Amino acid sequence: MKLTWLRFFVFAALSFTAGALMSSRLTAPPSVEAQSNHVFELRVYHTHPGRLPALLTRFRDHTRRIFDQHKMTSAGYWVPQDSPAKDNTLIYILSHPSRDAATKNWKEFREDPEWVKVSKASEADGKIVEKVDSTFMEPTDFSKIK
Repeated sequence: MKLTWLRFFVFAALSFTAGALMSSRLTAPPSVEAQSNHVFELRVYHTHPGRLPALLTRFRDHTRRIFDQHKMTSAGYWVPQDSPAKDNTLIYILSHPSRDAATKNWKEFREDPEWVKVSKASEADGKIVEKVDSTFMEPTDFSKIK
């Protein structure tokens, strides 16, 4: 009788463990795997006073779509919550297949006739961007985004 109960508990413990392992596999958040040279670019735009709305409109209506045409993948766009940065700052992240691809795609983007037209039209009332900070980043081994 003791051997039967022992077998039952061992079987139950193994079943529980197998179920837990399967559950964790099925519910784990997906990981975005990339080529080893995949990079992210953090960009911070500082606008001239009062020009942030014009920059946001330009990104919303044109820039993001033109980025897509040049293989520049947008990860997200943010504005700060606190003053004074909330009045003149746009922060966004792009992903690129490589640093070389980023250089090539930015060059093509800047030369795109549609972008040149959009840029000129959006600055009819004056310059929008005062300064751009760009930082290329690579994900750490524990980053959810790779």
